[in-house]
Amino acid sequence: MGNLLFILICLFAVLALVVWFAERYAKPLEKAQQARLSRIIIVLIMLLLVGRLLDYYLFT
Repeated sequence: MGNLLFILICLFAVLALVVWFAERYAKPLEKAQQARLSRIIIVLIMLLLVGRLLDYYLFT
């Protein structure tokens, strides 16, 4: 139980640092860059879903 609590505290601390740095130093994206990234993310999510389906049906 102690190890789990330590890991959760460490993860929370790292997440807080990432959020703090992202809010402080991140630059806003332009509309064109947002559109490009959204198309890429949709394709990657679809590839992930297809891969998981193949994994489920072929290897289980």
